[in-house]
Amino acid sequence: MGKKSDEPKVAGDPDNLAILIVGPSWVGDMVMAQTLFKLLKEREPETPIDVLAPAWSSQILERMPEVRSAIANTLDHGQLGLKTRFEQGRSLVGKYKQAIVLPNSFKSALIPFHAKIPLRTGFIGEMRWGFLNDARPLDKSKLPKTTDRFIALGLGRDEAMPAILPTPSFTSSAKNAKKLLQRLEVPSNKKPYLVLCPGAEYGPAKQWPQHHFSAVAEIQGAQDWNILVIGSAKEQELCKNIAAYAGANGYDLSGRTTLAEMVDILSIADGVICNDSGPMHVAAALGVPVVAIYGSSDPQHTPPVGPKAHVISLNLPCAPCFKRECPYKNLRCLEEISPVVVLQQLANTRK
Repeated sequence: MGKKSDEPKVAGDPDNLAILIVGPSWVGDMVMAQTLFKLLKEREPETPIDVLAPAWSSQILERMPEVRSAIANTLDHGQLGLKTRFEQGRSLVGKYKQAIVLPNSFKSALIPFHAKIPLRTGFIGEMRWGFLNDARPLDKSKLPKTTDRFIALGLGRDEAMPAILPTPSFTSSAKNAKKLLQRLEVPSNKKPYLVLCPGAEYGPAKQWPQHHFSAVAEIQGAQDWNILVIGSAKEQELCKNIAAYAGANGYDLSGRTTLAEMVDILSIADGVICNDSGPMHVAAALGVPVVAIYGSSDPQHTPPVGPKAHVISLNLPCAPCFKRECPYKNLRCLEEISPVVVLQQLANTRK
């Protein structure tokens, strides 16, 4: 007799049922989650994949051909909302054969539980016994990267990682990007596009200093590049100041694009310089030349995954500290990465 599996069984006939992924709440993590979606599609091409995630994520998920539909989680990040999760879970009863829960929080496991999904997979996380019936321990030393952890949840409990791992890759539209830039009053010309992404939602300890971004804008603007500075509405002052250093070749696009439009703009970039951020992961997935600058975060844990992505990190003894602000108040890990070094790496990455 063969070895008896101790993995939970799927009740009934699941052949026509889909898989529900409870997705992460950050842009970069959602990009990295596509590695899991690809793995699942390789193994079960006919099985639909739906993703339960914040409403904003639909603009990313619609660029992933593996995803059938995005289901909006209407609760704010961190909000418990027990009644809402119960009601949303009950609305999904009978639709899925498996749920894979990517976040490690207790609340993220509630909707699959209330949906009575037969197989509910995730890492043990915050006291989720019972809510997950395929709860797995997380060995961070064996799964150092976020993508490794996502992919592992799509494998059998004791299954080895594939020799070749899937990588993110989006659909995009250069035509839409050109139309958008025209609307944003960026002239149509044959100058190369350098996209600068100076923000980082997590905090200033992940942001390469403004004066370094400004120096890059000034140098490349003088070399007759179009300098497109992208950021959120709350980063407008930062982006405006950086774009100004490129003179007539500088364009502040902060707060003027949707997430989907940002994807299209990044897809036509001749180079992208960014912090460890959501746009970094998007640009890497699009396959454009990316130089990603790391400070307080760990490039071994959340590296950009793409054929033309390169990381710059000083690997100081104090890093990665994972702090929002530098504990030593000097931000050496980022201050000491010079614009010249970054531009040289961009040149090498574009070859």
